[in-house]
Amino acid sequence: MKKFILIPLIFFSACSLSDNQSKPNIIVIMADDLGYGDVGTYGAKPENIKTPNIDKLAEGGLKFTSGYCSASTCTPTRYSFLTGSYAFRKKGTGIAPPNAPAIIQPGTETIASLLKKAGYKTAVIGKWHLGLGGPEGPDWNGELNPGPGEIGFDYNFLLPTTNDRVPQVYVENHHVRNLDPNDPLWVGRKKPSEDHPTGITHRNTLRMNWNDGHNNTIHNGIGRIGFYTGGHAARFRDEDLADEWQKQANKWIEENKDDPFFLFFSSHDIHVPRMPHERFQGQSGMSYRGDAIVQLDWNVGEISKTLDRLNLTENTLVIFVSDNGPVLDDGYDDLANEALGDHKPAGPYGGGKYTVREGGTRTPFITYWKGKIQPGVSDEMVSTIDLAASMAALTGVDLPHDGVLDSFNLLDALLGKRGAKGRDHIVSQDNGLRGNYGIRVGEWKLQRHDSKRMYNGDLSMTRWPVPQYTLFNLGEDIGETKDVADQYPEIMNRMKHQLQFIIDTGRSRPKKSK
Repeated sequence: MKKFILIPLIFFSACSLSDNQSKPNIIVIMADDLGYGDVGTYGAKPENIKTPNIDKLAEGGLKFTSGYCSASTCTPTRYSFLTGSYAFRKKGTGIAPPNAPAIIQPGTETIASLLKKAGYKTAVIGKWHLGLGGPEGPDWNGELNPGPGEIGFDYNFLLPTTNDRVPQVYVENHHVRNLDPNDPLWVGRKKPSEDHPTGITHRNTLRMNWNDGHNNTIHNGIGRIGFYTGGHAARFRDEDLADEWQKQANKWIEENKDDPFFLFFSSHDIHVPRMPHERFQGQSGMSYRGDAIVQLDWNVGEISKTLDRLNLTENTLVIFVSDNGPVLDDGYDDLANEALGDHKPAGPYGGGKYTVREGGTRTPFITYWKGKIQPGVSDEMVSTIDLAASMAALTGVDLPHDGVLDSFNLLDALLGKRGAKGRDHIVSQDNGLRGNYGIRVGEWKLQRHDSKRMYNGDLSMTRWPVPQYTLFNLGEDIGETKDVADQYPEIMNRMKHQLQFIIDTGRSRPKKSK
C-alpha cells in the first residue's frame, strides 16, 4: 500500500469585533493583470511609472511581500476570492466566454453574503467575468438572473465579461443599462451574417491592431473576442471605463455612508485592450500599458479622497490586490513589449499570467486601515482566497460547514498583529484548462504540469518543455530557474502528496473552524 504523508492544516484564530464596537467599512480593490513589480512601492522606477496613491496605501498600511491570488487568470481567482474555495474544485471556472451562465450559483456562500449577515450593505462595481443568467446563459434583453444579487450583493454595476470579449455594455443589477428595446442586443460565437464587419475583414479600420485572436466584432475601432449586434445606445467607450467605475463607486459610498458597507471595486485596468482615458495617455514612460497603471492609481486615489471627504477613512479597511500576475503582449499591438525598457512587471519573479510560476500569482497585496494597522512590511503568506474567512472573523460571522472550503482566518496577519502567522502553504493554479498547479511550503515550491503539452513560459510568451514535476528552493532561486527535484526527492514526494491530498479531500479548511 502506498503511504501518504498528510500535512496538518492549521486553523488561524483571530479576535472578532465585539457587538458594541463599530463595524468597519471594507473595500477590496482588485486590479487586473497587475504584476508584483508594476507599482512604485514594489520596485517600479518613477521614470517608468508613478503610482503615488497605491504607494500611499502601502506607506500608511501593511505591504505584503508574499501576497498571492489563487490563480494566474481572472475568472478562477475571482471565483476563489468570492467563494473562499479553490476554483479547481468546480468545473466551468476557466476563463469565462461572453455567453457564460452564472458560475457562482444562488445558495453559494460568498464574502458578500457573509457580510450581509453581519448587517453590511454590499456592492460590486467593475469587471465581473463570472457569467450571468441561467443554464442557457444571459438573456441580454431581459432579466440577467442569477447574478451578483443572488449571491450576496445588494447592488452591482458591471462590465459583464472582460473588455476584450463582447459585449461592451454595462449591467446594472439585473439589466443591461440604457438598452433600447427597439435595438435588441444579440451575442454569439459565430458571425451573424456574412457582411458583419470583423477584425479580419475590416482590419484597415482598426485603431489598435490585433495579433492573436481578437479579431471578431469591432467596437470603438478595436477587435474583440465573440460577436454581437444591436444595443448601440447601451455601448460604452473604452476610454471612459475608469471614470464610470469611479462615478458609480462615489455615488454608492455616499448613499451607504451611514451603514457599514462592503465594496468590491473590480477594476479592468490593466487588462487588454488597454485604452486609458485621453488625459492619462502618455503619462507613463511605457505606452498604454503604463498609462493604464497610472489610471488605476488615479482610481485608488479618488476612492481615498471620497473616504476622506465623508470622514470614513478611520473606519474603513482598504485591501488592494491583483487578480493575477502581469502579461505584456496579450493579443493586441499596444507596444507593451517595445516600450518596456528596464521595467520588470513581475519584479524578481519568473513567469506571469497563465503560468504557475511565482510571477503568475504573487502580486501586490496591501492592507490599510488608518489608526488600526501600523505601517510596515510583512513576509507572511496571505491570499485573496482568505479574505472571506478573515472578513467573517472581523465581523463576527460563522462560516458554513459546507462552503468557504479553502479560506483561512488570517485576520491577525492582515491587520499586522504582533506574532501573527500567515499560511504555512499556498496552492495556485492556471486557468483551469491545462490543469497545472503550484504549491509553496515555506521556501519550497513544487510545480505540477498535467497538460498533454507540458511547458512553462515567461512574459515574452516564450515557452519551453518541462517535466510533470519540478521543485525549486525559493530562498536560493527566487526566479524558479533551477529544478532541484533530483537533489531533494523526499521534499518533492512530500509536497506531491500534500498537493494531491488537498485536491482529493475537497477542502483544506477544517470543518470545525470559523
